[in-house]
Amino acid sequence: MIFGYGSGASIFLCTRVVDLRKSFDGLSGAVRQYLGQDPVSGAYFVFVNRRCNLMKILVWDRHGFWVLAKRLEAGRFRMPQRGDTAGTGGQILPWEELLCMIEGIDLSKVRRQKRFSSDFSGKFLTKAEAAPIL
Repeated sequence: MIFGYGSGASIFLCTRVVDLRKSFDGLSGAVRQYLGQDPVSGAYFVFVNRRCNLMKILVWDRHGFWVLAKRLEAGRFRMPQRGDTAGTGGQILPWEELLCMIEGIDLSKVRRQKRFSSDFSGKFLTKAEAAPIL
């Protein structure tokens, strides 16, 4: 298993407070209880403690669970300010937002620039152009 960009796996952030003394079994139970997801799906499940200075990521690969942990010696993780979208207690995160959380970038102060997306929704580059973005 490689933890890297472009893995194609979904990333779920648990927005409920979880006791991060838990490890493999406790976190997989939290995935089922709070996120309503299957912990062996291959998705990344991100948990942050109440003080927002400890993060754990649970992921399943072909043979078992991985738990990745990061404890901040100073500062706090900034949680995204979106609603609950992953079930009863979580939200789906884009890969870039997870990296920003890990690196300490406060997304509430960042403005995303307009970019091309391969997800065609019938939008055109400009009103003068007749060809859609493909």
